[in-house]
Amino acid sequence: MTVYLDAIWLLNFCIDASLLLLTAMILKRKIQKVRLIISALIGSAIVLFILTPYFSIVSHPVVKLLFSVVMVLIAFGFKRFRYFFQALLTFYFSTFLLGGGMLGIHFFMKSDIEIWNGVVATKSTGFGSPVSWGFVFVSFPLLWYFSKTRLEDMEIKKIQYDQLVEISISIEERSIMLRGLVDSGNQLYDPITKSPVMILDISRAKGFLPPEIIEKSDGLDSFSMSDSSHPWESRLRIIPYRGVGQQHEFLVAIKPDFVTIRQNEDDIYVKKVLIGLSKSTLSSDDEFDCIIHPKMLLQSSIQSA
Repeated sequence: MTVYLDAIWLLNFCIDASLLLLTAMILKRKIQKVRLIISALIGSAIVLFILTPYFSIVSHPVVKLLFSVVMVLIAFGFKRFRYFFQALLTFYFSTFLLGGGMLGIHFFMKSDIEIWNGVVATKSTGFGSPVSWGFVFVSFPLLWYFSKTRLEDMEIKKIQYDQLVEISISIEERSIMLRGLVDSGNQLYDPITKSPVMILDISRAKGFLPPEIIEKSDGLDSFSMSDSSHPWESRLRIIPYRGVGQQHEFLVAIKPDFVTIRQNEDDIYVKKVLIGLSKSTLSSDDEFDCIIHPKMLLQSSIQSA
C-alpha cells in the first residue's frame, strides 16, 4: 500500500486548525492566526512519524495528551490554570464531537476512511479513491459548521430560557396563566400614563378575552366599524408606536387589574401596566405567549412564596 504522507499531513493540519478554531468560538476567545498555524503544525507533526520506528511511542495516549497540552498552550496561552484547563477540555470536546460525527457518517455511508492511532487517513491503494477523500473533505467542514451552529443555537436557547417567566393576567373575575419572555428591547410606554406596555399574542388569550375585545384589537378602524360593546371596553387604550423601518402605527391595549410575574420563586405584582394586543405570532416555536417589558420586574411589590 502506498501512503502519501504529505496528503495525510495536510488533511490533519486542516483538521487540527479547524478544531482549534471551533474551540475558540465555543469559548468566545480571540485566537491569533500565527498561534493557530503554529499550534496546528505541532499537532499534525505526529503524522511525520508514521513511517518511523518512533510512531508507537508518539501514538501513545500520554504523548498525544502532551501534544494537545502544547497545542492549547500555544494557541490560547496560559493566564491561570482554570483558563488553560477550560480550553483543553473544550478542545477535546470539539475533537470528540466532530470525530464521533465522522465515525457515525462513516458507518452510515460505509466510506473508506480510516483512523490510525488518532491520525485520519484513507484506506485504498495510491493516493486514495475519490469517494474516500471526497468524504473527508466534504463531511468534516459540514460537521464543523453543523456543530458550530448547533452550539450557538443551544446558547441562544439557554439565554432565552433564563429570560422566560410565568405570568398571570387578572381582569375582574377572570385570570389566565401564560409564559412570557423578558425582552430588554421592548421599550414601549403609554405616552400619557407612562405605563410600560407588554405585548400579548392575542391568539393565546381567545378563551380569556371577550370576542368584542378581540374584534376591536384590529386598530382604530375597528372602533368605528363595530357596533358590539362590552364592559371591558372602558379598559381599552390606543398606544402609538413606530417599528424599525415603519411609519407611526397604533396598538390597541387593555388595562388589567394586575399582572403577577413568577420569578425565582417570588411573585411580582404589577398594577401599572398595559397589555398590547398583537395578532402577530410572537414565538414561532410556541416557547412564549407574550413579551414582558423589563421595567415590570423593577416596579411594584414582591412577595416571596
